[in-house]
Formats: sequence, C-alpha cells, structure tokens
Amino acid sequence: MKHNILPDDDGGGRRIIGLSLGAFAIFFLLLSRLWYLQVVNADDLMNQSENNRLRFVPVAAPRGAILDRNGKVLVTNTPSFSVAVIPQDVKDKEQLIDNLARYLNLDRNEIETKWNKGQGRAKYYPLVVASGITRDQMEFLEENRLSLSGVNIEMKPIRAYANGTLASHLLGYLGEVNEEELNSEKYLEYNAGDYIGKSGIERAWESYLHGTDGGRQIEVDARGRFLRTVAETGSSVGNTVMLTVDLNLQKAAEQAMGDMAGAVVAMDVNTGEILAFSSNPDYDPALFTGRMPPDIWKQYLEDERHPLENKALKGMYPPGSTFKIITAIAGLEEGLINENTTVECNGSYKFGNATFRCWEHKGHGTVNLRRSLRESCDVFYYKLAERLGVNRIAAYAKRFGLGAPMGVGLENEKGGIIPTEQWKLKRFGKKWFAGETLPVGIGQGYVLTTPVQLASMIATVANEGKIYRPQLVKRVVDADGKVLKEFSPQLAGTTGLKPETYRLVKEGLFAVVNEPRGTGGMARLWEVKVAGKTGSSQVVRDSKAGMAYKYRDHALFVAFAPYEKPEIAVAVVVEHGEHGGSAAAPVTAKVLRAYFEGKGVIKKPVPKIQPQQQGEAVAEPDGQAAPQAPPATPATENRSGNSDR
Repeated sequence: MKHNILPDDDGGGRRIIGLSLGAFAIFFLLLSRLWYLQVVNADDLMNQSENNRLRFVPVAAPRGAILDRNGKVLVTNTPSFSVAVIPQDVKDKEQLIDNLARYLNLDRNEIETKWNKGQGRAKYYPLVVASGITRDQMEFLEENRLSLSGVNIEMKPIRAYANGTLASHLLGYLGEVNEEELNSEKYLEYNAGDYIGKSGIERAWESYLHGTDGGRQIEVDARGRFLRTVAETGSSVGNTVMLTVDLNLQKAAEQAMGDMAGAVVAMDVNTGEILAFSSNPDYDPALFTGRMPPDIWKQYLEDERHPLENKALKGMYPPGSTFKIITAIAGLEEGLINENTTVECNGSYKFGNATFRCWEHKGHGTVNLRRSLRESCDVFYYKLAERLGVNRIAAYAKRFGLGAPMGVGLENEKGGIIPTEQWKLKRFGKKWFAGETLPVGIGQGYVLTTPVQLASMIATVANEGKIYRPQLVKRVVDADGKVLKEFSPQLAGTTGLKPETYRLVKEGLFAVVNEPRGTGGMARLWEVKVAGKTGSSQVVRDSKAGMAYKYRDHALFVAFAPYEKPEIAVAVVVEHGEHGGSAAAPVTAKVLRAYFEGKGVIKKPVPKIQPQQQGEAVAEPDGQAAPQAPPATPATENRSGNSDR
C-alpha cells in the first residue's frame, strides 16, 4: 500500500521558507540600523557620547581694578570658592540639597531657589548654589564627595577693597546676577552665579570692568568625577578704571566727618573733576559678595543715619543760607541791589500776618551786601526775595545747574527742586503765595539741593561762570596698558553774569571766613586764603535746642580756595549738625588743608594746642585760634530763620 507524503513535505518547506525570510528580514533591519548608526548618524552619536563624557566648566574673568587719580589701588581681586552642581550627575536632588544645607550651614530654601533659577539650561552646565564658602567648608565638602554626586568646587575671583570701607558709596558693590537681569539683553553673555556691579562705579562701568570669561573642558567618569582636562580657554581680565578722586583727600574727608552723617564733595574748580566723594556713614561692600550676616544687615537697616544711602548723589537737603549766594547774584544782576544797598535788621521781618525771624534774634542793625553774607543776615534776603519773586530767583538758580541732575555718571542721581509758580501749580494744583517766596530767598521752603550740586555751584562762583560737568573717571585702560577711553573737562554751560557781580559776591564770601563776626571762621587756613558760606537748614519747623537727633537742623558749608586763584571747591553737609559754622566749616578746613598739604603748599603743622571737641576753635601753627562768630542762641523761628554758627 502506497502513502502520499507530498502535502506534508510541502508544508514543511513553506515553514522553512517563511523562517528564512523572517530571519533575513530581521537581519536586514539590524544591518540597516547598524548602517544608520555607524554611517548616517555617526557624528551626532559621537557628539552625544562626548557630552556624556566631557564637561565644560566656566572660568570667571577677574574684574578690572579701580584706581585713584594717582594710580593707587582702590579695588582689586582676591580668590573665592563657590559650590556648583551638575544637575545631570545628581541622582537625588532633595537629598543633595539637604546635605549641602547641613554641611554649609545654609537655609535649604536659599539653595533650592538658586537651583530653580537654573531650570531650562543644559543639565550638564554647572549651577552655582553657594558662594564665598570658607576654606574649612571647602575641605569638608571634599571629604564628603562620595555623598555629593555632581558637586564641584569652583574658584572665582571676588572684590578686595584695599582701604576697607573707604569710598564705599562711590565704588559700589557686587551682587549675584538675578533672573530678571539674566533675561535682559544687557546680560546675555552672563551665567547664573556670575557677579555684576549693583551700584556705584562697579555698576556704571560694568561693561568695562567685567572682562571675558574663559573655560575648561574636562573629562569625567560615569559618576561625574573629574578625570582630566581636555582643553582650556583662558579668561581675559577686565579693564582698569582710573578715577578722578584722590585717595589721600578721600581719606581726609571721611576722617574729618568721623561719626557724623552727611556728605563731602570736593571738586576741581577748573575741570569739574571730583577729588573726593564721601557719604557718611559708610558700609562694607565686601559683605555683599557673600552671604550678608543677618545681624549686620539688620544694623544697616535700623541705623537712623542711613548708611546704605549715597547722600552725596541722592541726598536732597534744603541748602539753607548757602543759597543766599544765588539770591544775592539775582539781586545784583536785576539791579535791585548794589554794594552800597543797606537793610535794617531788627531780628525779624513782618510780611502780612506772618513774622519771619532772623537767626540773630537781636538783629544785625544796618546791613549791606558784604555784611549780609559775612554774618548771614536773614532779613536782608527776605526783603530781597520779596522784590525778586520766586520765578526770578529760580531762573538764576537754574543758570547754575540747580534743579536738575548734574550728569555725574552714576545711576539714580537726584536733581533737587528749584520751585516756581508753575512748579507748585503742577505739583500740588495750588497757586503760589507771595509769602512762600521769602523762605526760598534763604534756601528754605521747597528748595532742595544735593551735595554734588552745591559743590558745582560754589565751583562756578569760584571760576566766575563756567559750569563743568562733574567727572568721576579720568580714563579706562586695558590689560596691555592701552588707553581705551580718556575724558577731558566737559563744559556744560556758562552763567552769563557780569564780572562785577562775581567780584562783589566773592568779596562777601571771603569776609565770611576771614573777617571778625564772619560765620565761617572755623574754615580759615592761615597759609591759604579761603572763601565760603555757612548754612543751616530746618528739618522741622520751630526747631529747638535739645530736641531729638532726627529733628535737628542740618549744617552746611561751601567754600573754595585759594581766594585769588581758585583751584578746589568743597561742599559739606552734616546731617542734624545744627550749625554750619561749628559743624561743617571745620570739616571743610580739614579737607582743604589735606589738599594743600598734598600739593606741598602747606606743611603739616605742629599745633601748640591740641584740637578740642567738635565745634571749638582748632589751634593753628602759631597757636592762634581762627576767629569765630560771636555766641548766639538760635531763634525760635516762624517758618524760616536759620542759625549759621
């Protein structure tokens, strides 16, 4: 019997063929994928492989130095250590943040906030989570590296202040770039964790001081641990900024102020270069580059002298009797007074139902222009202001650049206030009353000026009409010594006044310092002739002796020297110092003495009598005390009276 086995053979053959085709298809797919990976996508895969093995570590550029006008170092750099994290290498973010907070004694939320700022960036890019760690903290982290995957310690240069807190408001401070700044066009090339200038020269000249960052390409193992440096691009140090200030004069200004709050601005009469720029009290700019100690921050905020405020640039004060210079100039130019014009001062002046008192409650008697400046008679200027009107006074004040920012070059400079009838209507929606003009004549009422403006005003009087833009930077130099920028004096305008006007006013200012009964006798230098004007400005109406510090009058003094051929102008404001002659004038004298000692015009004296407490006469080389104004009791004032002692 025969059996037919073909159907079985045909089925087996088909299965074999099907398996062969399937195996061929799989092989073809594998071969195609292999060809795609090794030929078509080889470059891309190579880059991905390298990125998993290689890391780019940025190297911050040292900032450029800041020098004084003579090349003395004010700010340079010193090494600092920061903690950076590579997010891609972190296995447990929460545990890592907990460990860092514990090891570094930092607030956990602070570290997490910095971590979150880096979201959206490449995961292999270092993210700075802590700056300014101590050497002990650095060593501790190194010892615990096994529990801190993804953590690197970076060295970054930070600012070193050669003279501590000196000129802190001028130089400014650094701070970590924030999220808003990172998103702005100005800081496109900056990275999270970078430091930028936040105030002062550091901020104004950031683009020159910052330099160009470099970097290192390093190889790491599978756990992100450093193996070797593959390539390195060096950073370029920032440019050097040379200021116009003189280090020795800056020291003299700050030492002269001592613990008193206020400002000192010294300016070259013939160029506008600022020689000293002091705001008191100061602060420590080095603290802002690390973690500010909470107790010190609290102290800064609670200090009623406001150490964080740049008073020289932003402090707006009634100029008090220093403004009588402007009122006198307006009266002379308008032909309302001359050197022989006299006014009878009996201690007060009645206008309508109001009584405006003179600081000398007994009165000055018959007063002419020279004596009105010398003894700072308020009544003379009440009557003159009444005749001038507020608009004419304002017009002459604005000729000197008052009422608007001077263009110093630092941000947020204040412009002060020079009131007019239109200004009040726009500001308060009320008309100007004639009685409001009288306080304006003696620098009270709505009038506000900054110390920089007062320095510019007295400098313009000294040089008889040239208004130079106050200048803080002389030149910018790169690392090779090439001058990138150099600044010449900038004439912002001229006053267009008659020479005779300046002669008469300057003679009165000379009398203030050098003649008997002059209110500024404590600014006298025996070797160099000084001219100036005292001022006291009310903080509250009807100020009385013995009231709380914050309600006492401000003390002011403006001066220039030498009288015959002026070189330097100085403006001093002592907050709540009460009397310009006893609080601000001695500060001015010390600044001027330091200036002329530096030039070799004055030799350092060996006084026969040691200087006494603030407000008393200071012994000069021959043992004689500078002539003083006679004792006077501040008047109880209705609205405006000043005491300029």
